[in-house]
Amino acid sequence: MGREEQLHITVPSLFRCPISLDVMKSPVSLCTGVTYDRSSIQRWLESGHQTCPATNQPLPSTDFVPNLTLHRLIHLWVQSSSARLPGSLAPPPAARSSPSEIRALIEQIVSETARDSCCGALKKVAEFASYREENRRFLAGSDGFVEAIVQVMTRGGGSESEIEVLELAVTVLESILMENGVKERLTRRLLRSDRENCLSPIVSVLRSGRLASKIAAVRILDSIAVDNESKRSIAEMEDVLAESIRLLAAETDESLRDAVLSFLINLTVARSMKNQLVQLGLVPILASFISNQDSTGPTVERSLRLTQMVSTVAEGRQAMSEDAELTSSLVGRLMKLSKAGTEDAVAVLWSMCCVYGDSRAKERVSRSNGMTKVLLVMQSEEDAGVRRMCRDLVKVLRSGGNTVESGLVSYETRTTHIRHC
Repeated sequence: MGREEQLHITVPSLFRCPISLDVMKSPVSLCTGVTYDRSSIQRWLESGHQTCPATNQPLPSTDFVPNLTLHRLIHLWVQSSSARLPGSLAPPPAARSSPSEIRALIEQIVSETARDSCCGALKKVAEFASYREENRRFLAGSDGFVEAIVQVMTRGGGSESEIEVLELAVTVLESILMENGVKERLTRRLLRSDRENCLSPIVSVLRSGRLASKIAAVRILDSIAVDNESKRSIAEMEDVLAESIRLLAAETDESLRDAVLSFLINLTVARSMKNQLVQLGLVPILASFISNQDSTGPTVERSLRLTQMVSTVAEGRQAMSEDAELTSSLVGRLMKLSKAGTEDAVAVLWSMCCVYGDSRAKERVSRSNGMTKVLLVMQSEEDAGVRRMCRDLVKVLRSGGNTVESGLVSYETRTTHIRHC
């Protein structure tokens, strides 16, 4: 009977994050008054959303403030209930370690010469980091901590526990990404002159890690892609892009898929990167997400953004022309998307029909009642560039011609320049 009580303890709804539905570790409140766990709302905002997830209200400000009162209440509830809670909610012993104990663990991690020999210490540090924000802030502020974890990742190994150590390392690093200065320190360490040795362990996690570790690894890569130089350095490691594409094709978890899509959107700025992604088979994967009616809104929107980006190169348009379903799916998505999604869908159709002059694409648009939908978008759209692309599409669809003159003019959309390439 006691065991049943332990398994059926009710978590107060106020303590659950509206996004993850887990007990909040670091509650923060938006200007709408709704409180979320910091990591969950941070990822929501960084993915491009400008609304409150719970209320769907537009956010005049994306700033949030710690909800200290709720944090204290959750902490007291966890402490008072720890004897009755399932193990996942009761704080592990390492989570209650003193600063001096954690410093000793860090010194142990630094002093070891092989990855697998510091596995136990890393586990305790990971437990400590997972418990609460103060712990993560302490680790991030500890001199040499980030550098020590990166050093662990680049050491030699070879034992069966090597991948476990790498997973622990990326999990710890991902947990402190939002702390001051961490991204900058990670960028310096991971993208130094021997970056292949630094990024290879992350690729190993993408290839062989568990789901949560793969997500953490993708977020680390995304966080260090801060400028054109860092993005180029990451893309030059072909295994990074190849593993990212493989994850999109093979994995069905929505969180991992969206993390990879966000990373590729951030990374893909140069023409060479776009061509490389096309060669790796990105376009058919994106087309499948767009055409799949079971795809969630964020997945479709990110897939459209990435499709629009690769449609600016001739190789991308050629690959899209060969996909029988993509054009019709784009038309079907019109008027059912956010403003940004509609803009991206129109830009892709414009690239296919007006710039590339693809007769098959124009035929598919016409068969899908595309003319009517494009006219509706043109009437409702405020952006001048999108309206001009719609007019070009209408002219091409009516005339059956290959291109229109204004289709060779550059249009600046909200995110990129669409050029005749």
